[in-house]
Amino acid sequence: MDAAAIIESLTPLVPGASYEAGASIDFATIYVPKDRLVATCLALLEAPALHFNVLTEITAVDYLPREPRFEVVYHLLSISHRRRLRLKVRVPIDGMLPTMQEVWPSAGWLEREVYDMFGIIFENHPDLRRILMPDDWEGHPQRKDYPVQIRKAAQTYEPLEISEAEFKANLERDRVKRSSTH
Repeated sequence: MDAAAIIESLTPLVPGASYEAGASIDFATIYVPKDRLVATCLALLEAPALHFNVLTEITAVDYLPREPRFEVVYHLLSISHRRRLRLKVRVPIDGMLPTMQEVWPSAGWLEREVYDMFGIIFENHPDLRRILMPDDWEGHPQRKDYPVQIRKAAQTYEPLEISEAEFKANLERDRVKRSSTH
């Protein structure tokens, strides 16, 4: 099922939504208006002809200096129909998206990661806090305007050299450990 067919199935299920097919080389991609995101995702989950019952990933892309600056990307899977779908939502710099936890409970962790890395806020998320960076970290590292100022001397390493006897002893030690665990 391509993007046009999915849009045709979705349009009567979500009144007032205008979808747009996105370019893709692997599976269908659809742009969804952010004010119709929850309704669209519920329709994708509940409609028997679609039944995208698994949210596999949420990520984002920063298109600085373009406005709207961000695109949040949802990867969905329909196990029963053996289909994948990519939803994209355009989000301005100060924009927010609704949480998808009411549709797919697993969205919580994925939304926290997008918040942590990009600073995109998910409304009504019950626990929107950092998940990858320390709590006292400033900024969001995946934004294109994040200040990267690494001042570190280049490190050079000497190759690890061991004798043939040490090498054989290490092999024997590892062989003994493997055989004792089986």
